[in-house]
Amino acid sequence: MVMTVAYPKKAVSLTEKVLQRVYGNHSTSSSSNLGCSFDSDDDCEEDDESTVELMQIGAERTKNVLILMSDTGGGHRASAEAIRDAFKIEFGDEYRVFVKDVCKEYAGWPLNDMERSYKFMVKHVQLWKVAFHSTSPKWIHSCYLAAMAAYYAKEVEAGLMEYKPDIIISVHPLMQHIPLWVLKWQGLQKKVIFVTVITDLNTCHPTWFHPRVNRCYCPSKEVAKRASYFGLEESQIRVFGLPIRPSFVRAVISKDNLRLELQMDPILPAVLLMGGGEGMGPVKETAMALGESLLDKETRKPIGQLIIICGRNRTLASTLQSEEWKIPVKVRGFETQMEKWMGACDCIITKAGPGTIAEALIRGLPIILNDYIPGQEKGNVPYVVDNGAGVFTRSPKETARIVTEWFSTKTDELKRMSENALKLAQPEAVVDIVKDIHDLAGQRGPLTRVPYMLTASFTSII
Repeated sequence: MVMTVAYPKKAVSLTEKVLQRVYGNHSTSSSSNLGCSFDSDDDCEEDDESTVELMQIGAERTKNVLILMSDTGGGHRASAEAIRDAFKIEFGDEYRVFVKDVCKEYAGWPLNDMERSYKFMVKHVQLWKVAFHSTSPKWIHSCYLAAMAAYYAKEVEAGLMEYKPDIIISVHPLMQHIPLWVLKWQGLQKKVIFVTVITDLNTCHPTWFHPRVNRCYCPSKEVAKRASYFGLEESQIRVFGLPIRPSFVRAVISKDNLRLELQMDPILPAVLLMGGGEGMGPVKETAMALGESLLDKETRKPIGQLIIICGRNRTLASTLQSEEWKIPVKVRGFETQMEKWMGACDCIITKAGPGTIAEALIRGLPIILNDYIPGQEKGNVPYVVDNGAGVFTRSPKETARIVTEWFSTKTDELKRMSENALKLAQPEAVVDIVKDIHDLAGQRGPLTRVPYMLTASFTSII
């Protein structure tokens, strides 16, 4: 790679310029830039005469991609890792991808404590319901985010600059506002690509939608309508689906072979019962009801088999393993190869998590939704039910009755829902997303007229 550096007319050494910019002008530039408007695109641009310009000629360098996420629920990290893996598969070493929770690593309370706070509120679900809806009005969440930016912008900036991102991808509703404000403060909005990948299928929080992103990738038409309602232009919106890891999408193995590998009954239809990563919800009650209903009362023979995924809930797994089952049952803990268990089963029982729903649709599994988190998961229920891909009930006995009918007298209904699930699935979503981001990067072309402040800020100086 050939690099040409054009210096300003004033004869000042490069080292002196860097030190002067970072240390000598820090207090004055910070105070003046902190007054920048959130909506103006021009008032924060750097003076070209005060910077050293860096030009790139010839071969493209490896581009850095920073994916911003938070472990508030498992879906954000899963989507981030799916995008990372897709970049590697599609473009090899052309991109260097980092998956980071910058707020947790660099900011202070409450941004660095979102994971624990979210788990507490979801456990006491009415608290989360109040938090979700009370922060939906723009004037409330705008004030909250502005306050967080005032306290932690410099810390978040340090986190962003450590990874030298050419492209920033947010997969969390609170990972747009402060990073975009930092980019604007640094005068980098037109140089760094910023996109949002929404990980909720329907009723997502308004903080997902920021008007200054280059792209907003929506998992459904319903979310795209919300994006338009909250001010995004049609050119910013793409509807590709929810990103699912490529290893799941590309794992095509016959059901017979999977059942042989997983030591399942090769003939009996199978239902997959899940309680999420933490094994929450009425898993035990539903399992016990299925154990009774999937046993033919006359012949005393099973009409189906049951697979239970308990996640990290070891107590639940131990309790279920100690039961004396009358039908074939497999009790599993935390699983990393859900593509195999889903591929070996005929239907699934789960709460309305978007990732699990998207994976089940790809495998063509009719879905029984037995719970949802108020707010972002509530809309997932009609998304499944109204499209004919499943049903909703909180009753373990009703769930067992539905499965029993699907495996006996209503096999046509099970087949029809399976076909509807496959129609609703979007298995190529993650590939479509990374290819579109790659196209965006290509439209920017090689880096030209990049202020030296970009390279200085993206080093260990801060």
